[in-house]
Parts: sequence; C-alpha cells; structure tokens
Amino acid sequence: MTRIGIVTTSPDAFTAADPGRDCAPLVAGLQARGVEAASLDWHDGSVDWATWDLVVIRSPWDYSQHPAEFAAWLERVEGQTRVLNEPELVRWNMDKHYLAELEAAGIAVIPTSYHRTEDSIRAALAAADGTHVVIKPVIGAGSQRTGLFAREDPVALDLVRQILDAGGTVMLQPEVPELSAGREKALYTLDGSFTHAVAKGALLARGGGLHGGEYQESPKLIEVTAGERAFAERVLTTVAEVTGLPAPLYGRIDLVDSAEHGLVLLEAELFEPTFNLHLAPEVTELFVEAILRRV
Repeated sequence: MTRIGIVTTSPDAFTAADPGRDCAPLVAGLQARGVEAASLDWHDGSVDWATWDLVVIRSPWDYSQHPAEFAAWLERVEGQTRVLNEPELVRWNMDKHYLAELEAAGIAVIPTSYHRTEDSIRAALAAADGTHVVIKPVIGAGSQRTGLFAREDPVALDLVRQILDAGGTVMLQPEVPELSAGREKALYTLDGSFTHAVAKGALLARGGGLHGGEYQESPKLIEVTAGERAFAERVLTTVAEVTGLPAPLYGRIDLVDSAEHGLVLLEAELFEPTFNLHLAPEVTELFVEAILRRV
C-alpha cells in the first residue's frame, strides 16, 4: 500500500497550528483513495521517514523559529524519501530575499529594502516615503517579529535590534493603505492552476502590535479578477524560470492592488501556506488528486 505523510508541527509548537483544518481533510481524502496516510510532526524523532513513499510538507509553521534545525531535517529527509514541494524550492522560499530575485526577473513586488546593520536601516528610515513602515525578518511566519510603525517610533528600532541580534536580516517596506484596510488577496494553486482565493483581513496594528493582540486571520472566500489570476500565474512561471524547477505541487500567491504601487506581490508561499480547506472543501479532492499524480 502506498504510504503518504502530511508534514505538520506539534500543536503546542506554534499557536496557530491547526492540523484539523488542512492536514486532517487531506489525510482522510488520501485514505478514502486506498492510501495509507497520516499527519507527521517534523520534530518527531521516532518517525522513520524512509518508510513513507512521499511526504508532503504542509504546516511546519514553527520552522522560522528553528531555521537551521528545519534545514537539517529537510536535508535528512530528502535523502530518505521524496518530499514535496521540492526541497530545493523550499530552501529558496524560506528566505524572503527571493522577492528581490523575482523583482529582478520582472515581477512587480512591494517595495522592499534589506538591512544587516542598524546604521543601514536608520538611514533607510530617514529616507523612507510616507509616515509608517513595516519591519520584519527575511525568515519568518505568522507575523512573528513583524511590526507596523511610524518611521520615528523608537520601538521600531527595538524590533530591528531583536532581528539583528538573532543573526537575521531586516526587511523594510512602506505601509500600503490597502493592506491596512484588509484588501490583501491570497490566490491558491495546485500544479500551477488556480483553485480559490481568500482575503485574510488586516493583521498589523500601528505601533507594532497585532489586531486583537494575537495573530488571528479572518479568512473569507473572495472573487479575483482575470488580471489577478494572470499575475499569480506569471509569478509561478517566473519562479520556475529563476529556480529551474517545475511548477510546485501547491502554492499561494499573496498580492494587493495598490493605488500607489499597482498590482504587487507580497509573498509567494511555496511550502507552508494555510490552504483554508474548511472554506473550500471541494478543493480537498483536487489536492488529493494532485498529490496522487506525483506518486
């Protein structure tokens, strides 16, 4: 019997980890097709990865807290079985410097600068347009160490120091009013084809906090325009051109249509996006079919 593992993390490792929303439906769908399937915690040292025919990375959401450990896990497991999305793509996608590569390849990206020193970001803050900016690390998930600040707010530099002291690189972006108004769109794909889209709602509150005091998405199914779908498809095509890899099994393209910047890419989530299958249960079977085509 074919054995397929769906990779997640332990629920207590990351507050937002909810294997019941995405992992459980996929496991159940695969089992209904005669596959031996289970959710597997990437931290679990007792898992014999070589006994699984395929492992599909879905929600290792605490990877950004343990990037070296996760990278070592990925290298170890790819030597024992097949991993999707492809480990080479995952390594590329872990570090948000990939946005600069996509921009250089012609994709419109939210304006972003990268900083390894406090002096560098102080100068960038002084020269920034607008009154508010977003600060975050190049390796991060769930808005950890991410804040929306007034340019002159000293708390912004406190966050900068946290990121730099941890050995990270700081990203600086302008506040986009449409993002603050909750108009970000997340477009999902399977084998490069669009399936559904959600709006997550605004997450960052001015002053460095999160709306409601904790990370809490409020996803709702939404319609997208033909232009937005074409943009997402162009991002995936460009990812393939830049990395030399085929279209990923799954992906999520986060974008916003900004009055100032136009239609721009926020992130290309290519190894751990929440798929919100509870909102679009019909996509579960499409996901199962896409997985089985890769076996």
